[in-house]
Amino acid sequence: MATTSIDLLISARWIIPIIPKGKVFEDCSVAVDQGRIVAILPTSEAARTYIAKEFIELPHHVLMPGLVNAHGHAAMTLLRGYADDQPLQTWLEKHIWPTEQQWVCEEFVRTGAELAIAEMIRSGTSCFSDMYFFPDSTADIASHAGMRSQITFPVFDFPSAWGRGPDDYIHKGLQLRDDYKDRELTRIAFGPHAPYTLSNGPLEKIATYAEELDCCVQIHLHETEQEITHSLTEHGVRPIQRLVELGVLSPLSQCVHMTQLDENDIATLVEYNAHVIHCPKSNLKLASGFCPTTKLLGQGINTALGTDGAASNNTLDMFGELSTAALIAKAVSGDAGSIDAHTALQMATINGAKAMGWDDQIGSIECGKNADLTAVDLGTIESEPLYNPASQLVYTNSGSRVSHLWVNGVALMLDRQLKTLNEHEILTKARQWRRKIANG
Repeated sequence: MATTSIDLLISARWIIPIIPKGKVFEDCSVAVDQGRIVAILPTSEAARTYIAKEFIELPHHVLMPGLVNAHGHAAMTLLRGYADDQPLQTWLEKHIWPTEQQWVCEEFVRTGAELAIAEMIRSGTSCFSDMYFFPDSTADIASHAGMRSQITFPVFDFPSAWGRGPDDYIHKGLQLRDDYKDRELTRIAFGPHAPYTLSNGPLEKIATYAEELDCCVQIHLHETEQEITHSLTEHGVRPIQRLVELGVLSPLSQCVHMTQLDENDIATLVEYNAHVIHCPKSNLKLASGFCPTTKLLGQGINTALGTDGAASNNTLDMFGELSTAALIAKAVSGDAGSIDAHTALQMATINGAKAMGWDDQIGSIECGKNADLTAVDLGTIESEPLYNPASQLVYTNSGSRVSHLWVNGVALMLDRQLKTLNEHEILTKARQWRRKIANG
């Protein structure tokens, strides 16, 4: 039988492809060439079918799609643990915003982004969405690290270290989009911070640009009860209805948090085919409430997962996020079958890809898709006895057991060793920033 030359062949004890849902392949291999998946086949046949430039054998591992962190603030990793145990508005207005005003600059963002990307790679994330100042710096760091990213440039009514106001933010963001329009691994999106930090004019402008450019829009929405009360007082409608009236809500919308939803809000999400990004651990820590994920998924609303920033989490481990999402859904719904293991894995992979418009390329192990893959070692004390690999991934703190990660078939980590980032340099710079911030 003739053999075919390929770039990479990965053989694993288990493969969870995500699509079709619920499937677990045993003793199979994934063939990769020119960054794409060309075959999934039994390992017994792989050696007879392909000659690979590189062969990776994973005898005790699950191979699955790289995780998709659909919402975060990467540079805020430098503020991990800085102002814990505060309600959202106090946390923002008394601690985070003043600290950012004092310290945020391009160097802060570059160091924080490097730290965050390294952490995400080490816990299985191959694609992330970011909303923060100096988005050009985060985009540059992600690009050099070989990480797939959606960079959402922030827009506020007020000035910051990165811009003078909404028109300036939008102008710089559109320029960033032009700079990256031909980059395969990076997409630029609008990031209006929240309805309570933006007036109608800029929101209408963003809605127009997004529709013209077919560009995603990510916004913090219905995060707290206070936000709802403020909107009713100031605008006479709930925040989501205000976005509808301004033309912002659409299939391009990524609505982050969504802990304060009534039946009409859910019906609006269905009508406009908008996406929800659930950040369970951050919502728990800030006591913001519970996103009704069981209802959302039951209504066919695409619901993905994000860690939010490490300042309010305090980790960027998506395995911890999907585990928390599954457990919260069971408690809130009163149904132990709500958000089963395979559904949780979908929320952290294909659902995030769909929210970003990337589901035709990533989020599942299918022929023709990009080889964004991660491997988790289940041959450990913490994983035995093993009856169900999907359940083990979701419920046993798997992030620390991630061993390998590839994006477009390029290794970003092999056997826990980072390949595109310098761990020692990142740690040194992060510790220098801690000393500066701690000493005021």
